Amino acid sequence: MVMNKIKELHILVIDDEKIMRDGSERILKKEGWDATTAESGDKGLELIKTGDFHILLLDLMMPGISGMDVLKTVRQTHPDLLVIVITGYATIESAVEAMKNGAYDFIPKPFTPDQLRIVVRRAIEKISLEREAELLRLEREKSLRDIANEKSRTLTIISHMADGLIVTDQEGSIVLHNPAVTRMLGLEKKAPPGKNLFAWTQKKELSSMVEEVLKSRDTEYQGTSMELALGEPPGSFLMAHSAPVRSAQGEVLGSVTIFHDITCFKELDQMKSDFVNMVSHELRSPLGAMRQKLSLIVDGLIGDINEEQKQVLARVKSRIDGLLGMITNLLDLSRIEDGRLVQQKERVLLPEIIEEAVELMAQEADGKELKFDVTVDSRISPVHADRQSMETVVKNLVNNAVKYTPQGGSVSITAQNCGDFIEIKVSDTGVGISKENLPRIFDKFYRIRNEYTRKVVGSGIGLPLVKAIIDAHLGTITVKSTPEKGTSFTVLLPRGIS
Repeated sequence: MVMNKIKELHILVIDDEKIMRDGSERILKKEGWDATTAESGDKGLELIKTGDFHILLLDLMMPGISGMDVLKTVRQTHPDLLVIVITGYATIESAVEAMKNGAYDFIPKPFTPDQLRIVVRRAIEKISLEREAELLRLEREKSLRDIANEKSRTLTIISHMADGLIVTDQEGSIVLHNPAVTRMLGLEKKAPPGKNLFAWTQKKELSSMVEEVLKSRDTEYQGTSMELALGEPPGSFLMAHSAPVRSAQGEVLGSVTIFHDITCFKELDQMKSDFVNMVSHELRSPLGAMRQKLSLIVDGLIGDINEEQKQVLARVKSRIDGLLGMITNLLDLSRIEDGRLVQQKERVLLPEIIEEAVELMAQEADGKELKFDVTVDSRISPVHADRQSMETVVKNLVNNAVKYTPQGGSVSITAQNCGDFIEIKVSDTGVGISKENLPRIFDKFYRIRNEYTRKVVGSGIGLPLVKAIIDAHLGTITVKSTPEKGTSFTVLLPRGIS
C-alpha cells in the first residue's frame, strides 16, 4: 500500500469549531496518523512554524485571520505542505478560489468519517508520488525516460491516479503520461515516447506554460498554474499546474504537469448564477410595484395619512430601495462573472457621471448635513468604457461614502488626468475600516460588523461589483482608511481616445 511508505505522518487541523477539531482528531488518530489541532489561523501558523507537518486540514471560514489568508501564507512559507480546505456547501466558490491559490483538495462540511479518510488517503498518495518523483530527480546519471521505465511502482501509482499527469524532458517531449490525462484531454491513449507536447495535445496555452517552466533558471521557482477550457463551447474545465523537475544541482531536467478536473466547480458556479438571476427577477417586479404604490401614498397622491404614518412608510420605502439596489447589484455581478456586462464600450465623460452621482445622493447627504467637495479637472480626458458600468462604479463609491459618514461630516470627490490613466478619488470623514478588515472588503457578501454598520442597509456586493467592473476595464482600485477618521478609494482607469 502507498500509505505504508510514509512513516510518522503529521497532520494539522485548523478549525474554529471545537466539535469539528475534536471529531477530526479522533478519526485521524484511529487510522494511526498523528494529528494536532488549532482553533484559529494565528495559532495554526505558529504551529506550522515550529512543527513538521505533511498535511493541513484548513477551515476557510474562521474569525480573525481567514483560512484563505492562512493558505496564501503557507504557500509562501511552506510550499511542500499539502493543504485540504474545509468548506461549507454555501461557500463552494471559496473552495474554487482556494484551489486556484494552491490548495490540493477540499472537503465540504458536514463530512462523514469515511469522507475524511478518503480525502486524507488521497493526499497521502500524492505525497508518496512526490517522494517518488524526488527520487527520480536525484538519479542524475539517468534520463527521465530511463528512470520512468525502471520505476514500475511509480508507474502503477501514476496509472491509477484520478488526476492527470504529463512528464516531459528538457525539450518538451513527452516522457510519461497516465490514462487520466488522455481521458481529460480527449487524446489517443498511447502517445509515442518523444512526441512533442503540442504535437500531441494541440493545446497552445498548455505548451506555452510548460515551455515557461522549462526555461526557468530561478532555483526558487515552484512552477505555474492555469485554467484550461475544453470544447466549443467549453464542456469541461481543468486546472493545470506545471513544475520543473531538477537535478540535485538545480539543473532543469524536465517538467511535471498535473491536471485536476474542476468542471463540477464550474457547474456549481453556473447553478449559483442561474439561481441568483431567477430569484432576482422574481423579486424585482413585486418590489417595484410595492415601491410605486408607497410613493403615491407618501407623496400624498392617494389617501390622507398623518406625519407619523408618513415617516413609517418612508422608512419602508427606503428599505425597498435598498433591496432593489441589492438585486440590481446581484444581477450586474452575475453578468460580469459571465462576461456579459461590460460590452458596449464608448467614449465616456466622467464629469457627467460624477455630477449625476452627487445629485442622486444630495437628498440623503443634506439630511445628514454632509458637505460635498467636488473637484474635477476641466482638462480631464474621456475614458473608453461601458457607460452604465462607470455609473455603477461612481454611484457605489459615492453612496458608500455618504452612508458611512456620520452627521456633519464631509465627502470629497476628485477626478484628474494621471499619466496614461484617469484618477478618480472618493474620500470621506466616516467611520473608517480597521486594518484587519481592509483585505476583505472586496470579497463578495463580506460586511464589516460594528455598532455603526448594523444601521446601514447593505449586502456586501457593492464593492466586489466595483472591483469586477474596474478589472474588466483594465484599471485598478486601492483603498486607504483609518478607523473613526475616514476612508479614501482611488480608481485608475486607462485613458480613452480624446
